[in-house]
Amino acid sequence: MPIRALTFDTVRDLGLALPDTEEGTSFGAPALKVGGKMFACIPTHRSAEPDSLAVRVSFEDREYLIASDPATYYVKPHYIDYPCVLVRLNRVKRGALRELLQVGWEFVSKDKKRKGRR
Repeated sequence: MPIRALTFDTVRDLGLALPDTEEGTSFGAPALKVGGKMFACIPTHRSAEPDSLAVRVSFEDREYLIASDPATYYVKPHYIDYPCVLVRLNRVKRGALRELLQVGWEFVSKDKKRKGRR
């Protein structure tokens, strides 16, 4: 039985289960935010493949994800300098997506806390 591709509706359902998560937009595209900061969105740059998701993660996490599953996780030159990874929604499994959204949520939440301590 083939795996059904996930959509942004799935992303929304999983993401809104995280504390203080809200729906919004980023560059006009659907996004999930915590504390007003985007942690997951539909990428708008033309280099991103259709049916992809951009999730904010550390550069180390991105490197690990791409090395462990390059068929699912990738980056394009436009995104190299941004702490994020691109995810092929037609390849990622629901459980892995849930974990990735948690990582993105934590990455943005920790960044917010660090800035608040200055």
